[in-house]
Amino acid sequence: MDAADVVASLLILGIIVVSLLSNVVVLICFLYNPEIRKQVPALFILNLSLCNLLQSVSNMPLTLVGLVTSGHPGGSGFCQIVGFLDTFLTTNSMLSMAALSIDRWVAVVFPLSYHSRIRHRDAVLALAYTWIHSMCFSAVATCRSWLGYNHLYASCTLCSVRAKAAGKQYIVFTVALHCLTFLLTLIVMCATYLKVLKVARSHCKRIDVITMQTLVLLVDIHPSVRQKCLEEQKRRRQRATKKISTFIGTFVVCFTPYVITRIVELFSPGPINPHWGVFSKCLAYSKAASDPFVYSLLRYQYRKTCSLLANKALKRSSLNSSSFRLESKARTTAANSNATVSIQPPTNKPLSQ
Repeated sequence: MDAADVVASLLILGIIVVSLLSNVVVLICFLYNPEIRKQVPALFILNLSLCNLLQSVSNMPLTLVGLVTSGHPGGSGFCQIVGFLDTFLTTNSMLSMAALSIDRWVAVVFPLSYHSRIRHRDAVLALAYTWIHSMCFSAVATCRSWLGYNHLYASCTLCSVRAKAAGKQYIVFTVALHCLTFLLTLIVMCATYLKVLKVARSHCKRIDVITMQTLVLLVDIHPSVRQKCLEEQKRRRQRATKKISTFIGTFVVCFTPYVITRIVELFSPGPINPHWGVFSKCLAYSKAASDPFVYSLLRYQYRKTCSLLANKALKRSSLNSSSFRLESKARTTAANSNATVSIQPPTNKPLSQ
């Protein structure tokens, strides 16, 4: 292992730990809080968290083993199963993000009719489509034996070496896979979130106009209060822009290098630097660690649920420690009293006359 492989191994190990912990917390919040379970977006977040968890326990550890051992982790059949999961889970997670963006678009653009337009049945149908869509591409790659250990990414995934005999079929399949997953999700996210941002800014402008009219009427208002109102308006606009930028930015930063490397791999006459291939795969894996914070854990309901669970755990531990201290104190008191009784000299009672 050279220095680059050591850095990549440590990076993947950190991604595995963060992804496991954060996605498990999301699942616990979903199971603990009934208000979260009632929300339609929670189904998409649940599906996304399950995909991230499966990636954290299947694909990421094998990539780590491949980097450490510089070789093929496991047998050919086992690697094909892991490659099937890699294609299926990556595609499913991307489509779940697209479904979440559509849900947010309907909630902002059609707030009064949101509950009639997006119901739990509609969310289940959307998730069924994501599963069928992902299963079709994964099944085709498995049946054509295009899955195997790819040394460029040090992971079990689509392998161009195994697909050399297929020629144009493998090229068409790979391009169609990334166009109907990555590119489709990116277009949907940009179209919906930019529309959401436009509507949010128009709402902010209306609120700003009402606020300014109120400030004009209140001629006796203190200048500091007026300044605070203007600063709050600016923060509100920045907050909406920051959220949309986070949704789209994390998706682009994490998946674009990997997808571009995949496409370049098809047409490149020479070999690609394996360090770059591993780095692009690490970026794709990092999306599984960032999704819980981007879509759920920073929201108020999830933060409240986490604080309630933490307080409950701390109270239980404090009660256990206090009961243990009381029991030990009782045992010590009983032991001291028994010792006092045992060493006390007997008293000579006078004989009755």
